[in-house]
Amino acid sequence: MFIPTRAAGLEALHDFVPRAGADYRRDRNHDLGPSRSNVSGLSPYVRHRLVTEKEVVDAVLERHSLHAAEKFVQEVFWRTYWKGWLEQRPEVWRRSRHEVRDLLAGDPPDGYEDAVAGRTGIDAMDAWARELVETGYLHNHVRMWFASIWVFTLGLPWQLGADFFLRHLLDGDAASNTLSWRWVAGLQTRGKTYLATTENIARYTEGRFAPRGLATTARPLDEEPFPPATPIAPEDVFGEVGSRVGLLLHEEDLEPASLLTALGPAAPTLRSAAVFADAGARSPAPVSPLVEAFTTGAVADAAARTADATGLPAATLGAADASAVVDWARSAALDTVLVPYAPVAPVRERLDVLRSALAAEGVGLVTVRRPWDSRAWPFASRGFFPFKERIPRLVRAQ
Repeated sequence: MFIPTRAAGLEALHDFVPRAGADYRRDRNHDLGPSRSNVSGLSPYVRHRLVTEKEVVDAVLERHSLHAAEKFVQEVFWRTYWKGWLEQRPEVWRRSRHEVRDLLAGDPPDGYEDAVAGRTGIDAMDAWARELVETGYLHNHVRMWFASIWVFTLGLPWQLGADFFLRHLLDGDAASNTLSWRWVAGLQTRGKTYLATTENIARYTEGRFAPRGLATTARPLDEEPFPPATPIAPEDVFGEVGSRVGLLLHEEDLEPASLLTALGPAAPTLRSAAVFADAGARSPAPVSPLVEAFTTGAVADAAARTADATGLPAATLGAADASAVVDWARSAALDTVLVPYAPVAPVRERLDVLRSALAAEGVGLVTVRRPWDSRAWPFASRGFFPFKERIPRLVRAQ
């Protein structure tokens, strides 16, 4: 369904743009099966920034007014909002990560193995589990129903459901995925849960599914409080850029041209370029072969589109550990490794380790945050509705 290249993402965007206005607003919540024209299917490309959020919104607003395309533009900004919210509360990710490890280290809860294998006996749930494993994708409305049934009907830990999604979704994103599951469970917005109902599922699947025996009440879960939110740092460039600069891309951001353009006159001449990724770091458990393949393909595509000052294509580093990057930096005699800013997620953890390893070699790791994130993230300090009010101004500022 998804070809892991920027060209395929741009083609999908071009095909969807005519439907991004009234058609999307009317039909977006309906799920009629794996073949979908009522949604964009852009999320795997945006998640890896093979295509950027700015490119998507700009293309849609060239064809539609912001009022006409409001619902779709809001969906793009939901992903930005989740990232900004988690950026200010990294402990939410760290704690859920530890909880997943602990849960996976013990005996699986009753019903877990049946749920991930599509053997619950709830026809809709089983079909969705198989669709996720076989395609790497689920409609957004289905994701909400699935999470609700998982938590409230099956009584399974939300953390394991979020991990199941993260291991199988091509667009699996630490912020969007973790916080959406928390929202369904009543943790993200205290006391507000999402309860899937037979009537709602039947309506929006046009009768394909009408599961019986679903939970009729949703008791909000509870947890220990988290530390206060920390403000977003105002800088776009974190660190001092030297004279012998290499660009290192990772799976959170694989579009180098607009990243370097954002630096303006300060954009350095690249002595070398490389790409590295580790899809397997999404979870302590094995990730889907589809996720591995999409990430590998996206990395290869980015490497082919990225070149140093001499025109030499970027190297694809065979390992995602620090030693492979240090060897590349040493061989190119770099004093600076420039990387796209990585939000709270496994890639950020990998870059934190890399920073120390490079420093030991006298090489600085400098991160570049896109203006899209720098402008929007500070407003993700509360709920989405106050953030939503900022969207028109954020669009104008891009």
